[in-house]
Formats: sequence, structure tokens, C-alpha cells
Amino acid sequence: MGHDVAVVGLGGMGSAILAHCSVRGASVIGLEQFGPAHDLGSSHGKTRMIRKAYFEDPAYVPLVLRAYDLWRELERATGESILRMTGVLSVGEKTSVIIKGTLRAAAEHDLAVETLSQREVKARYPTLELRKKEVALYESDGGVLNPELAVQAHLKRAESHGAEMRFGVAMESWHATGNGFELRLSDGTQVSTRKLVLALGPWFQETLESLGVRIRVQRNIQAWFFPVTHAYDAPGYPAFLVDRRGLPAPLYGFPDFGDGIKAAFHGFGDLTDAKHINREVDLARDVEPIARALEQWMPGAVKTMREVKPCMYTLTPDENFVIDYHPEHPNLILCGGFSGHGFKFAPVMGEIGAELALNGGSSHDIEFLSLRRFRKVDENLDSK
Repeated sequence: MGHDVAVVGLGGMGSAILAHCSVRGASVIGLEQFGPAHDLGSSHGKTRMIRKAYFEDPAYVPLVLRAYDLWRELERATGESILRMTGVLSVGEKTSVIIKGTLRAAAEHDLAVETLSQREVKARYPTLELRKKEVALYESDGGVLNPELAVQAHLKRAESHGAEMRFGVAMESWHATGNGFELRLSDGTQVSTRKLVLALGPWFQETLESLGVRIRVQRNIQAWFFPVTHAYDAPGYPAFLVDRRGLPAPLYGFPDFGDGIKAAFHGFGDLTDAKHINREVDLARDVEPIARALEQWMPGAVKTMREVKPCMYTLTPDENFVIDYHPEHPNLILCGGFSGHGFKFAPVMGEIGAELALNGGSSHDIEFLSLRRFRKVDENLDSK
């Protein structure tokens, strides 16, 4: 017997879509080539930031507000503690992308963002080092998500509502039938389904490029350091974004929850693909620039290196997500290209994916995340 929905890829987004489809009573199967909550894609690393004043684009704000509600709902349903409120401190010159974008989103959506003078920053966080022209914004509603725990919670909720899940099995191919789709799997079996959702993370590159959407997969390094001081312990210290001249990309990170201070550059690293990413770490090349930038921002943060892991960003041309129907197959939903800033949206992407699969459309405004935006760019270029 076939399924109502098959979800391929059970990382941050796929696990959420699986959960939301199953909660709605659909017969659903989830397929994952690796194990549950694995560390080979983009949904790992112990911490992910969540914030309301979304500097990337104010259009995301209604989605992230819904995500906050759905994270709390997931916690209630599973008994897990996934979201910790720490606040987020953003620092940069007034003209920097992060500062301008945060203030714009806060103004458009009437969000609480506090502007701090350098004196006020020093009063709250005496060890921090701001540069002469830098300003600071503090968002008390910002927080930190545990990505591995979040994926496990969505899988747990899906299972409790009857979802079938198969791990260690890859989808080798799919083809449309008169009633939906047939999937051929790596173990020699087949799955039939009326609706198909592809949530493939970095393995989405080939699918989107077949539709004319150029995808870049970027290797990004996450590093953890043991500090020499307890000044950066949680609770009491916020997650942070530092948009600073001289850095290869904005520096972001998290307080010490017991595993050390985590830091990384947002959107900086070699281009690769999911099959050929280099998982070996070169300390001088990969880690020392992060450690140096972190120590300049947070003196005493870097005593010893604890851990380093690569992850992958799946970058669309405009670095906005894709969630839409396949233009040639209306029963196929594409969910990917989260461009290094998507995990916080996982539960609302789950809700949207389930709506697209089961309702024929979404209650959320997701036009700015549709494939049509890329066709409009091509049409504008052709008309010049």
C-alpha cells in the first residue's frame, strides 16, 4: 500500500515536515541515508541561534515568530528542552549589514531591540572589546536551539503519530506515476507515495540546478574553545554576532554551556559538494583565524581548542530559502537552499511543508521563497 507523503531527508527540515504531516493524520514515511540526528550535513553542532529582528530580510519575521511558538509546542509535546533564551548581542559599525538590517526589521515589525552605548556594553559585559566606531544592539528575545535534540524531538513526535522511518537507506531515484511517485532505494526496495517532499540539505544541489537554480555548497568550520574565565558562561552571557572590518565574514558564537565557547564565521569557507567535502581540519588554516577573531572580541575566550567540526551551507543565488512545488510535478515539494541561516525556522518549515503536501497551499506568505523569483531574474536579464 502506498503512502500519502514520503519525506526524503530527515535533518532539521525533513524531520519537522515528517512530524507535521503525521500529526495531521497522514500516512507518511521518512527516508534518511544516514542515522538519526547525524553530523554529516547541516543540522548539527549543539547550538543554533534564533532571533526575531531578522537582519537578512524583514519578510522572514512573521515566519520566525511562528517558529518560536512551534518550538515551544514541540517542547510541550515531547518533554524536551530545546530553546534556551540567552539574548543576542549584535555588534558592528552603524553602516554594517547586521546593524542596519536588524534595526530595519525591528522598526518594520515593532520588535524590542535595545541600542547600547559602548559604556553600557562595558557595564554589562566588562571583558568585551568594541572598536571605536562600533555600536551594539541587544535583543532579549534571542536564544539558542539545540539542533541534535530538535531533530530527535521531531522524529519522536512523528513516530508517536504513526510515521514510518527508515535510516541508512538512500533514495537512488524517483519517477512520477499516474498516482504519485515511485522511489527506488539503495537497499533494492521501492516506495510508492502520492506526495513527495525532498528535504535533501546539501544533497539538494543537483535537483535545484536541474531547474536552473545555481547552488553553492560551502564548507564552514565550527570551533569550540575552553576559556580562561567564567565571564562567558551561560546563563548570563548572550549569543553574539560581530560584523567587523577586517574579518573574512561576520563572527558569530555562543556562551559556554559546558562544552566551551562555540564560534564560527558566517558564510566563509571553500566551495565543495556534499559528496566531496573535506572533513579533515587544518588547524592553521581553519581554526586559527576564528580563534584570533574571537580572542580580539572576547579576551580570555581562547585558552585551548576543544573541538572542531565542518558543516555545510547550501547557498542559493540570493541566499534565501526555496520551498515550493516542482514546476513540472505539482505533487512534489522542494524544500532546501537554507543558506546557513535556516535551522531556526525548522518547525514552521515543517508546518509549511505539511500544508503544501496535504492542503494544496500554505497559510504563510512564502512567495519570496518560491522558485518564481529566479525565473523573474532570468526574464529581466533577457529583456535587457
